[in-house]
Amino acid sequence: MKRTILLLAGALQAVLLFAQTTQPVPAESQPQPKPKASNLLEAFEHGHFHGSFRTFFMATDNTRQLSDYYAWAAGGSLHFATSPWHGFSFGLGGMFNYNLASSDLSAKDSLTGAVNRYEIGLFDVENPKNRNDLDRIEELWLRYQWKKSRITVGQQSLQTPFVNYQDGRMRPTAESGVWVEINELKNTKIEGGFLWKISPRSTVEWFGVGESIGLYPKGLNPDGTGSGYPENLESRGIGLLGITRQWGKRTKIQVWNQYVENIFNTAFVQADYTHPLKNKHKLLFGIQGTHQDALAHGGNEEVSKTYFQKGGQSNAVSAQTGWQHGNWQALAAYTRVTADGRFLSPREWGREPFYTFMSRERVEGSGDSHSITGRLNWQTKNKKLRLETAYGHFYLPDVKNAALNKYAFPSFQQLNFDVRYAFGGMFEGLRVQFLYVWKGRLGEVYGNDKYVINRVDMSHYNLVFNYIY
Repeated sequence: MKRTILLLAGALQAVLLFAQTTQPVPAESQPQPKPKASNLLEAFEHGHFHGSFRTFFMATDNTRQLSDYYAWAAGGSLHFATSPWHGFSFGLGGMFNYNLASSDLSAKDSLTGAVNRYEIGLFDVENPKNRNDLDRIEELWLRYQWKKSRITVGQQSLQTPFVNYQDGRMRPTAESGVWVEINELKNTKIEGGFLWKISPRSTVEWFGVGESIGLYPKGLNPDGTGSGYPENLESRGIGLLGITRQWGKRTKIQVWNQYVENIFNTAFVQADYTHPLKNKHKLLFGIQGTHQDALAHGGNEEVSKTYFQKGGQSNAVSAQTGWQHGNWQALAAYTRVTADGRFLSPREWGREPFYTFMSRERVEGSGDSHSITGRLNWQTKNKKLRLETAYGHFYLPDVKNAALNKYAFPSFQQLNFDVRYAFGGMFEGLRVQFLYVWKGRLGEVYGNDKYVINRVDMSHYNLVFNYIY
């Protein structure tokens, strides 16, 4: 904790020498850096701060005598960016976090030997006993901007289909690398780059791409033995390329490729179409396709220590349809991961992009699976209050079929109820969220509660207060 506080304090003190009058303001009205600075001093004077404070309470109520958990975290962030000087700008930011109160997140359940799954994500998954040294420099970048495009080198946070914030805890995932955004073509955005380090959500350190895979639960090899890839994967980094094209007012198409050197490649395409009806009603349609291939030996020549089996592949298709009118939206979605192989995407890097995704669960690690969801969204005209209810059935292979069920997860049903409110007036910048999740079992567990705890037959509660300035 001390090292990040000292670093941020030092940076803040240096910046304040140049910017005595800078004041934090709500995120919605944050001042943008002036377009030009005549010298380096002016670049700092015209820069701006932004940050946040967050407190997060989370609790899990497992069935019967299985262990229950709770945790209460609090923390904040501070970020600074200079105004552009000859097209160049500089950014620095970090975050701190405290465990205010919690159950013993390092203790194993007495009946199953299972460890905590959700609450530890508020802190440090590598060290469940760590309550105070929960800090991280998240941003340290140099950027060059020309016209509408830019290139950024250093530590930053990206949002792509498979590498993204997944900001459902105290800190988002961050990446270190070079990233280019080109916006010179009408209705077209081209972005991509190369990443060599990652600091996953729920960690406090930076890791090479290979060593970042396996910080979260590792699951099973296809033969049913415990996966041996943590700390045994070699990769120079991740190459990403994405093209987003808006066709007229109704159609949007995205094409992405993720190349994880020496491990695997993922190709992804998504098309969304909006069809207007009478009286401002709209029909919504979307389709996604995903294909994966192993590269070389999938990360390690030893079969028991590799991430993606040599010669392996996976295929998935996801579709969505819905209706929208005013402040209401109703959506139905379906995802099919074929029996060609397990869909694999390191959970440390981000959440999966499928239309059927629901907070607090994923189908990553499964093959031959079917997911069906429905959701209803509503918000007030001023968008201050938002409600979402989602329900889904997720049909996975048998828990003993490790070849197609990496995490031995039973088929389940899930209900999410999400309420969000953004305050105004004297509390401008304050936002609150309540998320309730219930998961019920659909698949066979053979009387073994290790397939139940923290997975099904449980309720999960989240209450979050965010102040963004």
